[in-house]
Amino acid sequence: MFRNLILTIRPDQWTKNLVLFAGLLFAGGMGDGELTLLAVSGFVVFCMLSGATYLLNDLIDMPRDRLHPEKRLRPLAAGDLPIGVAVATAVVLAGAGVSWAYSLHASFGHVAVAYLALNVIYSLALRKMVILDVMAISIGFVLRAVGSVEVLRGTAPETELSPWLLVCTFFLALFLGLGKRRHEVRLLGDDARRHRSTLGHYPPELVDALIGVVTASTVVSYAIYTIWPGTVEKVGGPELVYTVPFVVYGVLRYLYLMFAAGGGGKPSKALVSDTPLAVNIVLWIVVAAAIIYF
Repeated sequence: MFRNLILTIRPDQWTKNLVLFAGLLFAGGMGDGELTLLAVSGFVVFCMLSGATYLLNDLIDMPRDRLHPEKRLRPLAAGDLPIGVAVATAVVLAGAGVSWAYSLHASFGHVAVAYLALNVIYSLALRKMVILDVMAISIGFVLRAVGSVEVLRGTAPETELSPWLLVCTFFLALFLGLGKRRHEVRLLGDDARRHRSTLGHYPPELVDALIGVVTASTVVSYAIYTIWPGTVEKVGGPELVYTVPFVVYGVLRYLYLMFAAGGGGKPSKALVSDTPLAVNIVLWIVVAAAIIYF
């Protein structure tokens, strides 16, 4: 049962919470032990909250998951995890996560509550609303980015993220979310609407058009961030613009995985399982850190 519980809270999806280190990286605080510990704590808090929301999603989705060729194997849908255990674990994770968040800093606690509330509203209502469903997921990533700053407030109150970086985070998350929708629609075919009503409103042509718009917005917003006066002042020059090619390659590589390799269904898995994409992400981090710190 413990193994099935771990599978349901999806540790493999927690790579999304690495956004909690964005504030530490871009504020130049990676050499500070206290700030690093706060960022790690923030990451763990959001992993707890993510685990709680995954349990909630699976509890709500059990009937539909049983109709899905892959999701029917999830422990709750397959009957391998008792419902009572799932409910109790979700409550404990959510309560402990929010309490820990407030103990780190009040504003970080507010962000944690907002993230949890957004996910509950998404599970109950927003997932049924076309376009708003993927936008809600994107806002969840923005809240993670905001949380990466707020968790450091107590020790480094001057820490902040550029609004353009938040815009880029939103568009990047929207890009990944639309890629996932595209994969689901093509995988389920005529059964898409039966699995989730909103999927019937995502014809492949629409999703492909939306992906085109969001792809350009992602790259442009990041490019603007690198040359924004506030960024140039913080870094000490415009050198961060040299990281734009890594972002362009990462986006184009992911498009290749979506359109030519049939991927896009599990963004967090693709980011670590595709070697060229993983190497590109590491190189981007190394180059960005070198520019910011040295």
